[in-house]
Amino acid sequence: MNIRFTIGRKIGLGFGIILVLFIVASLLTNITLTESRAKTDKVTKIFNPSVASLKELNYLLIRSKLLITKWFYVQTNDEDFDKKALRKLISDDYPALKTKIKKYSVNWNQNEQRSIDSIFVLTEQMFYSYQEDVMTPLNSFAAYDDASIKLPALIPFEELDVKFKAINENLSTLINKQNSNASDNSNEMLHSFSTLQKIVIWLGFILVFGGILIAVFTVRTIVRPIHQLKKILLMMGKGVLPSERIKDRKDEIGEMSIALNGLVDGMARTTEFAREVGSGNFISHYQPLSNEDTLGAALLKMREDLRENEQILEAKVIERTEEVVRQKEEIETQNQELEVLYKHVTDSIKYAKRIQEAILPPDSLVKRLLPNSFVLYKPKDIVSGDFYWMDAKNGKTMYAAVDCTGHGVPGAFMSIVGYNLLKHVVNNNNFTKPSLILDGLNDGVSETLHHGHEEAQTKDGMDLSFCTIDFKTLELQYAGAFNPLFIIRNNELLQTKADKFPIGYFLGEEKKKFTNHTIQLKKGDCVYIFSDGYADQFGGPNGKKFMAKHFRDLLFEVHKQPVNLQKEILNKTFEDWRGNHDQVDDILVIGLKIE
Repeated sequence: MNIRFTIGRKIGLGFGIILVLFIVASLLTNITLTESRAKTDKVTKIFNPSVASLKELNYLLIRSKLLITKWFYVQTNDEDFDKKALRKLISDDYPALKTKIKKYSVNWNQNEQRSIDSIFVLTEQMFYSYQEDVMTPLNSFAAYDDASIKLPALIPFEELDVKFKAINENLSTLINKQNSNASDNSNEMLHSFSTLQKIVIWLGFILVFGGILIAVFTVRTIVRPIHQLKKILLMMGKGVLPSERIKDRKDEIGEMSIALNGLVDGMARTTEFAREVGSGNFISHYQPLSNEDTLGAALLKMREDLRENEQILEAKVIERTEEVVRQKEEIETQNQELEVLYKHVTDSIKYAKRIQEAILPPDSLVKRLLPNSFVLYKPKDIVSGDFYWMDAKNGKTMYAAVDCTGHGVPGAFMSIVGYNLLKHVVNNNNFTKPSLILDGLNDGVSETLHHGHEEAQTKDGMDLSFCTIDFKTLELQYAGAFNPLFIIRNNELLQTKADKFPIGYFLGEEKKKFTNHTIQLKKGDCVYIFSDGYADQFGGPNGKKFMAKHFRDLLFEVHKQPVNLQKEILNKTFEDWRGNHDQVDDILVIGLKIE
């Protein structure tokens, strides 16, 4: 009869062995504990109380011997305390102790019972002799003085020693016997526990060793094959056909292995068939796994569909190839036209850059009008919406940092407009006061950009800082639209705020006047005007804005350096911060150091 040793039976056998060992250990422990409990009860409830009672009897006899001796030799009246104690010992204490010992002696053997009975007989004879020969005759002071009474009592009194010694020897033997019984039972109990300990240790070793064997058996026969199945299934889940096969077994894993091996072989054949069909071999042979193999049927249907589609596609490919060739020629023609157009636009912007650079003050003019200064100018694109301007009038130097709306080409157009209007206001008026110049520039920009366009007005304008310096008196006048003025003096940064509206007012807005600020400069002061491009640049480790506070701190750090070195530090710091990020706006910073 071929019995299948299934996984359930394997696991059941392993746990069954552990369960049997556990039951054996529990039974042996219970039996040993029961026997030990019985021996303990014997020791604690019989032998130890018996020994204590016998010792108490021995003490009682010794005490009676002392009391009778005192009665015989010491002349006292009949109401003496010791005489009363002896009478109580004989009449009360001894009977009570005898009853107590009788209760324990029921569990003794016959020899021990006969021995205690003999002791009781001798004790009672001795107590009788106490009463008849000593206690009754010597019951008064006069009796002690009467030789006819005391001398007859002397002989029985001396014989009491022989009786006492006989009782004491028998009692000591019985006490030793009970002590021996208690010790033997205690030793047996300890031996039982020692045996139990050895049994439990051996069963523990057997359980551990058996558990290890069962674990190894489980791993080798269940866990390892399941891991192999898992590995193969994970590989198939990734589309990889495994090369290894699992051996046949006579259990559920064996059945799964047979099915999985068949599936792997079928997938291999399916893969080969798909490869043949994909390469155009539509006559390749393929046998489905079974009549219910939906994938195999679908592959055969796919082969027929692909054969038909190939013929259709070949015709379409020819047609599409001709169309692609034609479209390619058209695209090449358009690309050539775009390249020409791009070159024209780029050339125009580059020419516009030359025009814009022509309106900027040359370096020689900057050095003459603003000695000991620097200009950091970095357009975002080829042309810029920022520009700087300077001129001299009435013995004073005027200069400005202007930020027009937008950047690139739109900003460049605005910069041309702004430059011309600023030049017109300065040349056609006799004042050098910055606020008046900005008011005139504001009117000019508004009229130029918005006149006649009420319905579609755009908010084009300029933010700027404008300064006028008298280098003889070191008086500085300043007016600004949004962009402030920084002066660093004695390790302190002083900020003069600009008006919060731009150059170029709009329809529906009230015309505003710019504020003029007068500042007395001192030698060693550093004066800075700028656009907002530097502070708005994204970069750094987290791709954040540089921020105005960071820009102020940077100016404070570099202001003690020579102006040419200040420009280099500002430029390097900006490029390091920008890193791989695009420049977001035009950059303009003008710095001046008073000497």
